[in-house]
Amino acid sequence: MRFYTTPHRYYCGIDLHARRMYICVLDGEGQIRVHRNGPATPEHFLTTVAAYREDLVVAVECIFTWYWLADLCAQEGIAFVLGHALYMKAIHGGKAKNDKIDAHKIAVLVRGGMLPMAYVYPREMRATRDLLRRRCHFTRKRAELLTHIQNTASQYLLPALGKIAYHGNRVGVAEQFRDPAVRKSVETNLALVDEYDRLLTELELHLTETAKVHDVNAFYRLRSVGGSARSWLWCCSTRSTTSTASRGSKTSCRTAAW
Repeated sequence: MRFYTTPHRYYCGIDLHARRMYICVLDGEGQIRVHRNGPATPEHFLTTVAAYREDLVVAVECIFTWYWLADLCAQEGIAFVLGHALYMKAIHGGKAKNDKIDAHKIAVLVRGGMLPMAYVYPREMRATRDLLRRRCHFTRKRAELLTHIQNTASQYLLPALGKIAYHGNRVGVAEQFRDPAVRKSVETNLALVDEYDRLLTELELHLTETAKVHDVNAFYRLRSVGGSARSWLWCCSTRSTTSTASRGSKTSCRTAAW
């Protein structure tokens, strides 16, 4: 767990939602300068913090809506910190919880050097990461379908079906079920598995080419690791970033948290 400890003149904590944002700005003494709710728009944010732009840091919890705010802060030259949602909950969890309280707690955490940091993913690589997440989702759904087929076979005391994850081993599987309704259920599962196979093949080809563009050297270094699945290597190649090491001028490949 890494904490943000850089001192600033003003500290802004934001409880960010899809359409609304609660902004709390503290000064170096911990006094509240701004504490208000409003629309989650660049115009509202910039107007609210306009008087405190000098040496301001903005902190927000790592939820799905942070992309635009991180990009806006980078564009405007404002320091931005992404808080690790799980660790933040462990630190400031309490019974009283609402948007106003959460915004103030985030500001207090960043001012006190106690805000656990999450990785601010590079803008140019976020879409690839999101696509990888969809691939993982589709892979899990495919596995659920295969598991349902295996469980159904056990339900009707059929012989072991073997490794039906491979297309060749799925030939004739549906015909082993005598009941028409059960057979139709299995046939539907098999049809969906075949469609997932087609989609995943296309996704993996696209992701391979994209990962090479992002960092071709890191991609091929990871491919050289023995015993690792290609999908894991894709995830690593898009989750790593070159960062300056804390000692000396050496660079290291740091695996970033999702």
